[in-house]
Order: sequence, then C-alpha cells, then structure tokens
Amino acid sequence: MKNRGKIVAFFLIVILFAATIGTTVTGITKDINLGLDLQGGFEVLYKVEPVEEGTEVDRELLEATVRTLNERVNGLGISEATINIEGENRIRVQLAGVENQTEARKMLSTSARLSFRDVNDKEYMNGNDIKGGSAQQDFHPDTNAPIVTLEVKDASKFREVTSKISQMKIPETPYEDNLLVIWMDYQEENSFAEEYKKEDPKYISAPQVDEPLNTSSVMISGDFTVESAQRLADIINAGSLPVDLIEKYSTSVGAQFGEQALNKTVFAGIIGVGIIFLFMIAYYRFPGVIAVINLSIYIYLILVVFELLNGVLTLSGIAALILGVGMAVDANVITNERIKEELRSGKSVSAAFKAGNKNSLSTIFDANITTILAATILFIFGTSSVKGFATMLIISILVSFVTAVYGSRILLGLWVKTKFLRNRPWLFGIKQKDIQDIKDKTEREPTIFNREVDTVKHRKKFFLASSIMVILGAVSLLFFQLNPGIDFTSGSRIEVLSEDSVTTKEIKASLTELELKAESVVLAGENNEIAVTRYDTVLDQDKIAEVKSYFMEKYGNEPNVSVVSSIVGEELVKNALYAVGIAIIGMIIYVAFRFEFFFAITAIIALLHDAFFVIAIFSLFRIEFDITIVAAILTIVGYSINDTIVTFDRIRENLIKEKRVKSAKQLAIIVNRSLVQTFTRSINTTFTTMIAVFAFLFLGAASITGFAIALAVGLIAGTYSSLFLASQLWLIWRGKMIKEKPVVFEKKKRTEGPQV
Repeated sequence: MKNRGKIVAFFLIVILFAATIGTTVTGITKDINLGLDLQGGFEVLYKVEPVEEGTEVDRELLEATVRTLNERVNGLGISEATINIEGENRIRVQLAGVENQTEARKMLSTSARLSFRDVNDKEYMNGNDIKGGSAQQDFHPDTNAPIVTLEVKDASKFREVTSKISQMKIPETPYEDNLLVIWMDYQEENSFAEEYKKEDPKYISAPQVDEPLNTSSVMISGDFTVESAQRLADIINAGSLPVDLIEKYSTSVGAQFGEQALNKTVFAGIIGVGIIFLFMIAYYRFPGVIAVINLSIYIYLILVVFELLNGVLTLSGIAALILGVGMAVDANVITNERIKEELRSGKSVSAAFKAGNKNSLSTIFDANITTILAATILFIFGTSSVKGFATMLIISILVSFVTAVYGSRILLGLWVKTKFLRNRPWLFGIKQKDIQDIKDKTEREPTIFNREVDTVKHRKKFFLASSIMVILGAVSLLFFQLNPGIDFTSGSRIEVLSEDSVTTKEIKASLTELELKAESVVLAGENNEIAVTRYDTVLDQDKIAEVKSYFMEKYGNEPNVSVVSSIVGEELVKNALYAVGIAIIGMIIYVAFRFEFFFAITAIIALLHDAFFVIAIFSLFRIEFDITIVAAILTIVGYSINDTIVTFDRIRENLIKEKRVKSAKQLAIIVNRSLVQTFTRSINTTFTTMIAVFAFLFLGAASITGFAIALAVGLIAGTYSSLFLASQLWLIWRGKMIKEKPVVFEKKKRTEGPQV
C-alpha cells in the first residue's frame, strides 16, 4: 500500500505539471515579447552631440533627449520600445514590430528645431514661440489637402513678423519676395535660394504673406499626405531635441525575415529537443524517462520566468534556450552516470541512488557556477542581442539546476522507494554481468566500452596534436587573418529576400540601378532565395529608404539593412577582450578557491586553447566573423570550463580517497582513472548539446549559421581539451613538483541536497 502511494504521487505530480503546461503554455508564449529579429523592426545607436558649441553632453541632457524620443515613439503607437543611454554620449533605440521603419527613423532622428525665416534665411521665430502640444493634422479649407496647424504663444509678435515679411522687396529673384519660409532643422549651409530650385527642398513650406496676419494660428501647407502631416505634428508636439543625433550603428529587419527566422528556429529547436529526449530514454532507460519529464518542466519554467521578467526573446535567446536543454541534460547525465557506477559496484538501487546523487552534487554545482560567470560577463559587455542570449543562458542554468537536482531526485526517488526497480538493473542500462559482487572488495579499474584505456600514456601525442593545431591557427591568422563582418568594420550590409531563387547577376543589376557597388554578393537559403551584399561605405538614411523601397517593390519583402561605423566595431572588440579577461580572472579565483591554483591555471590554458581554435577555424575557412561569434566564443569559454571542472572534480574525489599522493606514477594512475570515469559523461553531454547545435546549423535561420558553427567547433575542442589536455597538463606540472609538495586533498563536508 505504501509503495502504491508513492507511484500514485508520482503520476499525480506528472499529470499536474502536464495539465498546467498544456493549458497555459500557449498563453505564455503569446505574451513573451519578441525581439526585432523575430518580428521585424530596427535598432539604431546614436552618438549625441550638442547643438550649441561649448555645451557639454551630461547625464541630464541625455535623459532629456531620451524623454523626447520616448514621446515621439509613443506617437508611433509602439508599446515595446527600448531606449537606453550607453556610455557618456550614446543612446540606443530598439523598436520591434514597427510597420514603417523609414518613417520611424526620420521621426527619431529629426531634431525638430522649427524656425520661421524670410527668403534671405533670417530667422524671426522658432520652436520656443509655439504653444506646446498645439500642432495637429488638419485639412486646407480651400483645397482640402492635408496640412499642419499650430498656435503661437504671442499673436502680436506673429503679426509683427508677417508685417515685415509682407513688405519685403528683393529685386531680380525667380521667386516671390514676401515668403514666410518654415524650416525644420535649418543648418548654416542651407539656403532658400538653393533649395527653391529643387524638386524636394529641405524646407517644409513657404507660404506667401501679402498682409499682416491678426491671428495666433499658423497653417503649414506642403506636399503632405495625411500620414506625413500627422508625423510632422507629432514631432512638433514632442518638442525639439536639445542635441544632434549622429547615427553610428543601425540594423533593420523586415517583418518577413523575422517571421521566417522565428519559424525556422522554433522548428530546429523542436527537432533538436526531440532527438535529445529519444537519446536520453534509449541510453539511460528509466532514469532517462525521468530526465525527459524534468527537461519538459525545465523548458516550461524558463518560458514562465522569462515572461515574468518581461524579457525580450531574440533569435539568439531561442538558441540559448535550446542549448540550455543540452546543459540541463548534463546535470542528469552526471547523476545517472554516478548511479550506474554505484550499481556496477554491487550496491542496491536505493544505496546507488543515494550515493550517486551525493557524489554528483558538488560537480554539478561547480560546473554551473563557472558557466554562469561566463554568461554574466556576456550580459555586462554584450550588445542587445548578446544580452538576450546571456539572459536566457543564465535563466537556463539556474532553472536546470533546480529541475535536475531537486526534480529528478524527487521523481526518481519515489520509484526507488518502491520494489519496482529492485533487481531490474536493465532499467538503468546496466547488464547483470557487469555488476560486481558487493562482497568482492577487489578494486576494478574503470573501462571504456569494456576495454581498459590508458590515456595518460599517450599524452605526448595529444600535446603534439594541440601544438600542430595552434601553429596552423597562428599561421592562418598571420597570413589570412579574419574575415570580419561589418560589426568590426565600418560599412553596410543588405539582406534581400525573394519568394523565388535569385542570381548574383540579377542582384548586381539591381544594385547598379541603385547606384551601389557591392564589395561582395553571397547567395543563401535553401533555394538561393536570399542575397547578402556588403559595402565598405556607410549608407545614409535616404539611401537606406531608397534601397528598402526598391527591393520591397521588386520582391515584395522588406530587406534587412545593417550599418556600422568603425568606432562601434572598435568598441565591440574592446568589450570582448575585457569580457574574456574578466571571465578568466574570475574563473582562476573560483577554481583556485574550490580546487587549487594549479588546477585553475591549466583550466585557463585549456579554455584559451578552445577559444583560439574557434578563431583559427574561422580564419582558415574564411567564415564571416561578427559579434554573434564573439558571443559563441564566450559561451564556449563557459562550456570548456564546465567540462574541465567535471573532470577535475573526479580527480579531486579520487585524490581524497588516496589521502596523500607521493609519486608521479601514483598521480598518473589517479588522473587516468578519473579521465576514464568521466569519459562517458563528457561524450554524452557533448553529443546531446551537439544535437541542438546541428539542428540550428542545418534547420535554423541563416542568420545564426556562423553562431552554430562556432559552437560546434568549440564544443568539440572543449571536450578534447578537458579529456586530453587540461588534466594531463596538470599531471605533468604537479608530477614534477610532487617530491617537494605532495598532493593532499582533505575530505570536506558536502551538502547532500534534498533527501527523498
């Protein structure tokens, strides 16, 4: 009866979570805010410069600018805008889901300094003379054309101005003398005489004034549509900016691109997670089923937490979520491998479950802490999309720790307390012949696929292989260097989407019509329906608008356009170096505290080896290197240290059993034993994470292909370095010092976690 109660409790818990997930997950996913890369929109980074010479850009001025920009965004009807101050003189604006990106950009960057001048460009009135909030869209009483009306503060001043304008007499001009020229953002180099000749002049309107006007109402007419007149009214009402905004970086994503990226990435994620689930069940049998249940709860809880934090989900954020599944699997793999190890030693299921959970806890804790450290550095120093990735990664790690340590123990513990799992080692993936008699105290050396392996004996081969890879990478970087994306160089990038396949010749012909000459044109997509072009020059707003309009008309989809100035690229490189440096220092301190200083140094050598190898591959194969690759490398730093920590933890555990190691030979045996014991865990964790990475690589959106390649290369390098490099470097280093300084680790009281 007692056993039946535990089984009933298990199914009640599972049914409760299944019902909760089934009834609420749709609503939660709908409420999550999508980033501009998943629904279209744009992001722009402005450098703030004062209007008047001698004025300093201080915090108060930046905050005033942000308030004005927020008022303008509200006029666009966008509720999920993000406007942040960055550094001493920059403002970043993100608008996701905006329908008319060109109009929105004009509204944001227009300084809105209204001025009333004569034909000689002499100013008589400006925006300070206008009543706040008085501008509105209206229609001309005679022609019914869209106009903008506003109220002046002082009607007598307006009468005086119009009186002077009406009496002006200028000989031999092709235009009327008595024109009241209304300017928006007049510059010293501007001239009515020059603009008058143009089809699209810079001034807004130039009405003729025949007599003084006894009114406080001003009517601005021009070649307006209802929308453009309303936009002008909104800009005037929002007030003039106290600064000039100089665009330094921008990226815009067409709605169709965003929808396609979302669908492809979600599909890739479902396939990746599905394969991971099948692998866990096939390899770990019953504990694998428990792991799948917990992983499902884990994914749901992440979405709930992310929605509660009002986070913005980006393409890289979804990647972090699915990669987090791979990392969550790691905690289950570590625990299940330890349980299997205890079962092979002849212990009962109950004893093996208790010992396996106890021994795995510190490993999981140390591995997660070091990865969180890398993710935190990513968040601090990353740009918007990288911050989204880092946020999701941090949430993933924290939630996976809870579900793997607590969830798996509780659910599997309910079954362990029953008789169902007794005498059924096959439910854990253990063959009866592999179980040692509990009375047999002979210590067996661990095996890989039932074969004894001595990895330490071949350490010189591994060192030689690593040295060759490093030399080849250094030669490649020296001669080929990197193929930097526009994130690291000044220039522009246009991504065109067609319903049908396109050719390079066709795209180049279109660019010729636009008077653009691309540095490169690359076709992408399953059927060459995407064309990516790059330029050394930075396109201005007018050219971007022209490009968007042209390709929208030709292919029916708004293209993606990214523009970056060199100063932004330099800052990205600087921040990336800071991030790596701080992450390394933090990891050295933590690993030295938890293990010893020698472990910390060799772990850092291994992660630098992995990061360098990723960079070398990108150099050798000329793959475009952009900011997402920097995020991938920093993620690999976390993965590499994670893998290495698991191996080090086993070495430490075996050293504690030995109590005192006095010879290099004895140390080599312990290191080899530890490597063999952790081999299956390392391979399985890498395999499951690689499933997710390959899903993104082959099924995901084209924009994260480079990111997926970097992760795939880094995961392989990280597994190699943790198994064959870091521990063996430590072995050589400590082996040479062992006579003067014997290796001694004392057993510390461990936190065993929840007992079931």
